[in-house]
Amino acid sequence: MTIVTCNSGRYIRRCLESVLRQEGVALEVIVVDNASTDSTREILEEFQGRAVRAIFRDTNLGFAEGQNLAIRESESEWVLTLNPDVLMRAGFLRQLLEAGQTDSSIGTVCGKLLSIGVGFEPLPDARIDSTGIYFTPAMRHFDRGWREQDRRQFDRAEYVFGATAAAALYRREMIDDVSLNGEFFDPDFFIYREDADVAWRAMLMGWRCLYTPAATGYHVRTANPANRSSLPPMVNMHSVKNRFLMRIKNVTPGLYRRYWLSMTLRDLLVIGGTMFWEPGSLAAWWHLAKALPRTLARRKAIMARRRLSDDVLAQWFNFEPVALPVVRGAFSDQRTAVSDRLAVVSDPL
Repeated sequence: MTIVTCNSGRYIRRCLESVLRQEGVALEVIVVDNASTDSTREILEEFQGRAVRAIFRDTNLGFAEGQNLAIRESESEWVLTLNPDVLMRAGFLRQLLEAGQTDSSIGTVCGKLLSIGVGFEPLPDARIDSTGIYFTPAMRHFDRGWREQDRRQFDRAEYVFGATAAAALYRREMIDDVSLNGEFFDPDFFIYREDADVAWRAMLMGWRCLYTPAATGYHVRTANPANRSSLPPMVNMHSVKNRFLMRIKNVTPGLYRRYWLSMTLRDLLVIGGTMFWEPGSLAAWWHLAKALPRTLARRKAIMARRRLSDDVLAQWFNFEPVALPVVRGAFSDQRTAVSDRLAVVSDPL
């Protein structure tokens, strides 16, 4: 299990307590602290030796590189990336592991995350935070079910595009397979969208992501599309930069031919937004230009190793969440051929 902290004193104690209460699994917990100046380091020192190992950094590596460091230090067959603002219910990790072991082509497993208030304060009703992520033809990605009241509409296991790294279980074999130059998450992302980038790359390379509602946890989620205007300018800047880094690396020619209009319209909106409404994000274009040579090299490596056809890939991009039911025999090994029986899952309410 890998956790990256930065001034997470408000959450990390209860997060780690929920980790240590997990039963039926062997725990290896590695925490990378990105130069916290609050109480985070003192709290982490209390947990040292209780299956928790903390690595203290004097500079902020960002979430992506912080996770890469923790993953390199870990040795387990499966790696759970966990945000410090997540609480796991009893059995969460065991349920994820059991689900992932049902098929060797499953590279990622995610559970049902429910929303919880700031400071882990309960909400008046059960609202969904994430049941996996999906992509639209405009190349935007969203969490399935976000803000919906939990009425058991996502209570069946399904294959989804990918998982939020707030609580995603990754198979070590997949981590090694899709990593580029030994890096699982792209360090040029620093923060935000790095999990969607990994999900897209894993999809291209033939790995599947399984959602299981049996594993349930809670996530505060301080950054979301609804509160963009209140986020730190740095976060919004990285969001803009990473949208284009992800596109440059992963969009295939066939996908572009199908969805070029939706992509272009969204691009124009983003460009106009940085120019007229969000000047704090203008630096994204400078950072994008600096990262472009590395990004093009990564694209070349990804496209040389892709295993999924454009016809199958394109069906995962829809303005409604897309999922594939878990049916015995529905797939041959995705790394060589993939069934095109996709189900569009719309809000049943």
